[in-house]
Formats: sequence, structure tokens, C-alpha cells
Amino acid sequence: MAVIIDGKSLAKKIREELKEECNELKQKNINPKLAVIMVGNDPASKVYVRNKSRACNEIGIDYEEFILEEKTTQEELIDLIKKLNNDDSINGILLQSPIPKNLNINEAFKAITYIKDVDGFTPSSVGKLCIGEDTFVSCTPYGVMKMFDEYNIDLTGKDVVILGRSNIVGKPLIQCCLQRNATVTVCHSKTKNLAEHTKRADVVISAIGKSKFVKANMVKDGVIIIDVGINRGEDGKITGDVDFENVEQKASYITPVPGGVGPMTIAMLMNNVIKATKEQNKEKSNL
Repeated sequence: MAVIIDGKSLAKKIREELKEECNELKQKNINPKLAVIMVGNDPASKVYVRNKSRACNEIGIDYEEFILEEKTTQEELIDLIKKLNNDDSINGILLQSPIPKNLNINEAFKAITYIKDVDGFTPSSVGKLCIGEDTFVSCTPYGVMKMFDEYNIDLTGKDVVILGRSNIVGKPLIQCCLQRNATVTVCHSKTKNLAEHTKRADVVISAIGKSKFVKANMVKDGVIIIDVGINRGEDGKITGDVDFENVEQKASYITPVPGGVGPMTIAMLMNNVIKATKEQNKEKSNL
């Protein structure tokens, strides 16, 4: 039976540490603040935004959200981002995805100034990650790395197979794992004989958004499973990308859904807001 990687309790520990850091900043008259932009009324996005608001409130980070109408133009969105870039009271800017299809999300991300890019999506952040410089790491991959640290999982020399190549999860994970000296394979919708890759993997990280896609016959004994997927079934229940009940019997470590990677994503967002605040106030705070 696998060790269950408890993202919920680890995220709680991280939030408690961040709360202390936030209090220290406030004693120096520095008030961390996150601005969240949401365009349209996607139901899942509303839930995510509410969770981010709650996390900010718990830690003591000031929070402001900007809800834009579905018919918002690209120019209006960029203008708002530029306004927040120039607002010294705002330390982090987050653009909630998805946004309406008539808008170009990559152009919007490009408009966010690097020092406030707490989601790690700007070309500057991604480029720095690729060359191994200190930067804002996309929150979900960052959370996955923290899980490896907490459970003393050394990736050196391990075969890591990542399912999914999104800009938000899959691609940053490649760089994060390479920096830990793993051998990385990325599989996606065009990959042939996908199970051949997963069967030889020491670590499988799934971020493809297909409920219970990864079966027990697709992995070897002792595999480490990180399930990034969050899928809502017709019965309303949330499931991951992994057939948890059966794969758990073969794995050495496994993350549950819910309670695994999800809470870590928000914890690392909060971490990035505090990091950005410190960077922006170096002289003022002697940090």
C-alpha cells in the first residue's frame, strides 16, 4: 500500500509559515496585496477565485478582485493590467483562466510586469525557469516540488513521465524535474503507445484532465504517482486522472484527489505573493 502524500496538511503548514512572514512585513508597514482579474463568469473560475480570496484572508494578504464582463475587449483587459502594474499598493497580479475565446490570454500574460507575476506565466518567468535562475514558478508545479521535498523524494536519476504539456503545468514541470536531475519524458494526445512510457516510469505526474485515465496495468510496482487532474463527474464527485483505488495498491507514494495537489497550488500562490512583496520592498524592509 502506498504512502498517501497529504497535500492538505502540508499546505496548511506552509500557510501558517506565510502568516508569520506576513505579520513581520506588516510590522514594517508593508502590506502584501494580491489583485485577481476574472473575465466572464466561468463557474469553476468563481470557485477558484473564492478559494484564493479565503487563503489571502487567512494569511493576512490584502485582496482585491476585478470582475470584467464577457464582452470585455483585449484593449480593456490590457489597460487594466497596465494600471495594476503601476499601482504600488498591488504586489501580485493574477489573471484567472480560462478567459473568453475572443481574448488572447498569452498577450494578456505578457502585459503583466515580471515583478508582479505571482502565477509564473510571463515569458520572463518561464525563461528564467528554463535557465535555472531564481524566479516565480508556476504554482502547481511549485507545489509538486514542495511535496517531493516534504516526503524526501529525490528525483536524481529517476525516470519521470509527465502526462500533459500545458503552459500552466506540463511545461514548467519539465524544467522543475530537470533541475532535480531527473530524466524526463513528456506524453500528450499525440503520443504513440503511451502505456509503454508509463510502465517504465519511476514517477508519473498526470495533468491531462481525464478521469481515472491512469490504470494499475499502466504502471510498475513502487511507482510514485502525482495526480494533478481535477475532474468533476456527472454525479458531481471530483476525481483525479488516476484510478486511485487500484493504482494505490502498486504505488510507493500517491497523491489523493481531492486533498493532494490542489491545496498546494493555492499555498504556493500565497508564497509567491509574499516573495513578490519582499522583492518590491527590499530597500524599505532590509529583507
